[in-house]
Amino acid sequence: MLKRTGSQGRCSGVRTHGPLTALLSTVAVFATLVLPAAPSAAAPPPGAESCPLFPADNVWHADVTSLAVHPRSEQWIASMGGPTRHLHPDLGPDGDGVPYGIPYHVVGAGAPRSTPRFSYAGESDPGPYPFSASTPIERGSDAHALVIDRDSCRLYELFAASWNGGSPRAGSGAIWDLRSNALRPRGWTSADAAGLPILPGLLRLDEVRAGHIDHPLRITASRTDRNFLWPARHHAGAAADPSLPPMGAWFRMRADVDISGFHPHTQVVLRAFQRHGAIVADNGSNWFVTGSADAGWDPRVIRELKSIPAGWFQAIDVSPLMVHPDSGQVRHHDGAAARRAQVRRLYLASFTRVPDDGGLAYWTAQLAGGRPLTAIAANFAASAELQARYGHLDAAGYVDRLYRNVLGRAADAGGLEYWITMLGNGRSRGWVLVGFSQSAENIARVG
Repeated sequence: MLKRTGSQGRCSGVRTHGPLTALLSTVAVFATLVLPAAPSAAAPPPGAESCPLFPADNVWHADVTSLAVHPRSEQWIASMGGPTRHLHPDLGPDGDGVPYGIPYHVVGAGAPRSTPRFSYAGESDPGPYPFSASTPIERGSDAHALVIDRDSCRLYELFAASWNGGSPRAGSGAIWDLRSNALRPRGWTSADAAGLPILPGLLRLDEVRAGHIDHPLRITASRTDRNFLWPARHHAGAAADPSLPPMGAWFRMRADVDISGFHPHTQVVLRAFQRHGAIVADNGSNWFVTGSADAGWDPRVIRELKSIPAGWFQAIDVSPLMVHPDSGQVRHHDGAAARRAQVRRLYLASFTRVPDDGGLAYWTAQLAGGRPLTAIAANFAASAELQARYGHLDAAGYVDRLYRNVLGRAADAGGLEYWITMLGNGRSRGWVLVGFSQSAENIARVG
């Protein structure tokens, strides 16, 4: 699958999708949010029930629903195949019915230990590791080996692992204290190009069956920037190009996506994408979602996950969560302030004036109570004031007027075509109003 190209990078040699047409005009930004809850620790893997997968206040459990869209969201999605690219769950049975994905192994304190010879020893923890001839290794050139010591609550991860007849080798290795928020040293890789742990980002069948995933999911991108964003510690960039996603780029599924028609297990995954998102942690085929090597996936769930377009996602800025650049601990994010800002922007876009204090408080409370921003926008759009302003206009006239009233400029051809198409496909005028009000362009104008 992946191979190292030097101490700072990897290149892709993975399974790829067929060609997809890139969408040249990209969507305006949405930020319909739900009320964030306090973080909670993830369900530990079976066999290691006494070990958390990092503390409850770790970034691996962060609720990212109220975070702002990253200003490079559209560029990063375009570089990853565009909005029409689909997710690819990198899990399930292969042609012979054998589950693929990344396996993990749970051992006790008495498990045999060894010290692999590392290709990247300068950025690897020396060990020893609970790695032996019986340790399961991921199929393919990445050859990851993940092991949890349930007694010490330590996670051991190897890249390009080989038992090598009793003289073990690996590309790199990292050891994680599952009760600690400590990150790798800045600039260090791990068993993953981003310098992050792999196990907490895997899509695991046991969590899906339990009905709850409380962490972001690991994804890959074919070309990445020579940069990394917290909590990532290392890059594997193809070029110094900020239009490419860096390691640590975080994506969140839009809250306005209706997931009710999907299989219940698919909904579990999609809710995780909406609440916790997905993080770019390695180079590989675009939008591959890494899973653990589990047997028993429902084929319908895999088919449905393959139908999810990248256009349902937006890159987000997770930097407001950071307590310290060398720690994975997250601070409490002021979701109330974010909701007030959303309502204020919607009110400005709708009525071209700031809301009065009472109206702002009322609609912010509605949003906090779970009422979608699109529903609030529908209420605004149906008001006598907006009906008088926009009700007589056709789709093209409505969109053109929004460009002028909200963004203060004439519509560009691609944007005009996109929004007219969305209205023709059944999207409401309130939905379009939310798109304009919460777009990165409007946020830059009005805050």
